[in-house]
Amino acid sequence: MPDQALSGRPLRVLVADDNPVVRAGLTALLGAHPDIDVVAQAADGREAVTAASLHGPDVVLLDVRMPGTDGLTALPRLARLAPVMMLTYSREPEVVAEALRRGAVGYLVHGEFTAAELITAVRDMRHGRATVTESLGVSYEPDESSSQMQPVVAHSSEVRTAAPAGPFRRGPDRLRHGLSSREVEVMDLIASGMNNQQIAAACFISEKTVKNHINRIFAKLHSSSRSEAIAHWLGTAPGGWSR
Repeated sequence: MPDQALSGRPLRVLVADDNPVVRAGLTALLGAHPDIDVVAQAADGREAVTAASLHGPDVVLLDVRMPGTDGLTALPRLARLAPVMMLTYSREPEVVAEALRRGAVGYLVHGEFTAAELITAVRDMRHGRATVTESLGVSYEPDESSSQMQPVVAHSSEVRTAAPAGPFRRGPDRLRHGLSSREVEVMDLIASGMNNQQIAAACFISEKTVKNHINRIFAKLHSSSRSEAIAHWLGTAPGGWSR
């Protein structure tokens, strides 16, 4: 398969999770980046295998626990079709070990990564680089004999932080605003054009919590509207933005 970076084709992603809110949030988050295209969604492992066979994704994001055919059961078949990143709330050591044994090339636990880190992890899979939630204590090393990534229980791998794509890259003066890491994440999603419902789904928090974050962001940015906050955040004059 030619490298998407060379062909100019967006990275094709399949999202498999039984929670429709999680699926919608991930789809909105990933779809906000022009180099990523969510080509299919699935509510269980059986649907994921069917969708992967039909759409030929470059990356599969797969939950562990789903009704019917769960993620671990579907994983060996999916891993033969595309690189699979487990994206789940399950952090039990035996589940992590089994997922890696069955062919997963990455493992991220909800609540332990930011939206930007997820985007980086998905893009890294294009180049054969694996990402594992740091607290799991698992890292990957290349197997020179097979050109595959092999799990190694050692020092924790580091989840790298990505800069948002396009015009929303964080400027050098943004730390002056005093936003928390979660507020930075929410503000980047506001700047990408997401509404409160989409932000809540992408960050796995309630809309009420999103509104609370936005109120604090507006206070710190001395803004009274989304367009004004975006202008301060991007370091541009107001105008051309309205939400």
